[in-house]
Amino acid sequence: MNIAAVGVGSNIDAALNIAGARELLSGEHTLLKESAFLVTTPIGNYRQPDFLNGAFLVATQLDRDEFTAYLKKLEYRLGRVREADKYGPRTIDLDIVVWNGKIVHRDFHARKFVKNAVVELLPELETRKE
Repeated sequence: MNIAAVGVGSNIDAALNIAGARELLSGEHTLLKESAFLVTTPIGNYRQPDFLNGAFLVATQLDRDEFTAYLKKLEYRLGRVREADKYGPRTIDLDIVVWNGKIVHRDFHARKFVKNAVVELLPELETRKE
């Protein structure tokens, strides 16, 4: 069993799309925990609604590449359209931040709201410098 901390964000019908991601993930994998969600200001493209961001802790039988592909398909199922502006609005954004205890996404260190959400789920990461 693999354990992933998944960063979650949305700024288009955020509560609805995060609930949809939660429901689908928990029906197809094991949702272990969920962080608090908070409103954040957009990064890069400020001419869009604020985001709702948090994280899920998920247990999966899939390997990392398979789970990454699964998350991208889940984004698509929830109406995500990838635009040229990678900082543009989105129905849902799902990224593996920690995989089996290892920090694997740069946003853990680059974005305080990502780190705080993940550390809420995995407090042992708070002092790690990876």
